[in-house]
Amino acid sequence: MLYNLKNELYAITCQNPMDIRNRSSFSHELAAMLTNNPEHKPNRKIVNLKNLKISHYMRTFLFFIVISLTFSSLYGQMTQKNRVIILTDIEADPDDTQSLIRLLLYSNEIEIKGLIATTSCWHKTMVNPESIKKIVQAYEKVQPNLVKHDKNYPKAETLFPMIKQGLPVYGMLGVGKNKDSEGSDWIIKELEKDDERPLWISIWGGSNTLAQALFKIKNSKTEKEQKVLISKLRVYAISDQDDSGIWIRNNFPDLFYIVSPGDDYGSATWSGINSFIQEIDNSKISNKWIAENIQQFHGPLGAAYPDVAWGMEGDTPSFLSLINNGLNNSERPEWGGWGGRYELYKPDFSTQIKSGSGVPFEPETRKIWTNAVDNYVPYISSDYGRAVKMDTNSFKDNKVTLWRWRDDFQNDFAARMDWCTKSFNESNHAPVIVLSQPEQITVKSGQGFGLDAFDTYDPDGDSFSFLWFNYPEAGTYKNLVKIEGAENTHGAYIIAPKVDKEVTAHFILKVTDKGEPPLSSYKRIIVTIKPY
Repeated sequence: MLYNLKNELYAITCQNPMDIRNRSSFSHELAAMLTNNPEHKPNRKIVNLKNLKISHYMRTFLFFIVISLTFSSLYGQMTQKNRVIILTDIEADPDDTQSLIRLLLYSNEIEIKGLIATTSCWHKTMVNPESIKKIVQAYEKVQPNLVKHDKNYPKAETLFPMIKQGLPVYGMLGVGKNKDSEGSDWIIKELEKDDERPLWISIWGGSNTLAQALFKIKNSKTEKEQKVLISKLRVYAISDQDDSGIWIRNNFPDLFYIVSPGDDYGSATWSGINSFIQEIDNSKISNKWIAENIQQFHGPLGAAYPDVAWGMEGDTPSFLSLINNGLNNSERPEWGGWGGRYELYKPDFSTQIKSGSGVPFEPETRKIWTNAVDNYVPYISSDYGRAVKMDTNSFKDNKVTLWRWRDDFQNDFAARMDWCTKSFNESNHAPVIVLSQPEQITVKSGQGFGLDAFDTYDPDGDSFSFLWFNYPEAGTYKNLVKIEGAENTHGAYIIAPKVDKEVTAHFILKVTDKGEPPLSSYKRIIVTIKPY
């Protein structure tokens, strides 16, 4: 109903109601006027509402409806911030500090609800909340400059009270009667708030603080209360780093849990963030790149970023998919995104490998969100002719689902590091994609259809490039659907495959600017294909 109303409003306010570009231009036009954009130049093709032959009351009604629908059209459906609590064995490895610094640079888009120091198999009898505080203090020094880029960066004074700690004991020794901590109680407190959003728990070390919270819920709440609280929890664990992770999964079978289980860390999906991959450019995880783009000349927060000791930012994937960037959908791990792609199944225990961490090596008793495989052929730049072409190399494994986006999220991180010290005009910001059609459409088997993003723009005035591609693994139609003609224009033409049952196909639009560093934005268009 709303979509039909939206189309009717566009028909009223555009000279040519059949021109999709005019409809999208109207959105851009009105948004520019309402936000007092100094760069805005009036579009003479837009018909002013006051000139319409409709009543004053209807005009007022339409005005407010158009405002609401316009911002939805221009910026995509306004999604709520994801909220997250971090469990970190900070100081066991410098990578926790690295990940915390990156997380704080996304605190304008992710609502941090807790920073809890915990133990792990690497750090069994000590927790270090003071190390978290030190990094938040560095953030405090750059926050006044970050708000020049986005007013939603929180003040450090709102983060300090969220720094908590679990018990300084290993694993299940910290779970049971009289084993509560300020960390476990904090998780329950956040869960019990009148907030319908899921509460994400990103586990960078051991999980016993979450296990204790669940133990207390199970032993102090009614069955109905337990069900409500647990239904709000979402967990993304960086494998298992104590013996409480498998206990949680066995005892709370309905808990949403993303994990590459066990301690075979080198084969885990999350390790795609720092794995050296043959036949691709790995420079953006090099120590040289980190020094130049993160650590040096980027203010006190960059200076606090430690050198790599074991692997760069192994914990970061646990929150990358919480960033609402047009690609990620935190509730649909099987769709893939910056944090990797995961599918819901019970993994084959016979294929798992035990490492030497001391973490229990046990089969899963139920389905979990775990490793999925992408078959990926990158697009690479071309010196002559069409600006992009498909590589001759293809890659197929679970780590591909994460590292395929690595250059994009590393560039995004570097840009935000620039925001710590530079003005808005001196820095780069991602393009804004404006689609000319909804993000979900339905077509018939064998039907040709078009996708378009003509009114996409860059807030810095940079030139930008388009790239359309099908993501077969994300949909229920698993074969590659080709883009007819060039993939790198504002519009794409596609012929739906012939099917004998209803399927979905996911098409991704990636727009990358030519700023420094180059930044990418995305839109995901889900096409439902119905048989004749």
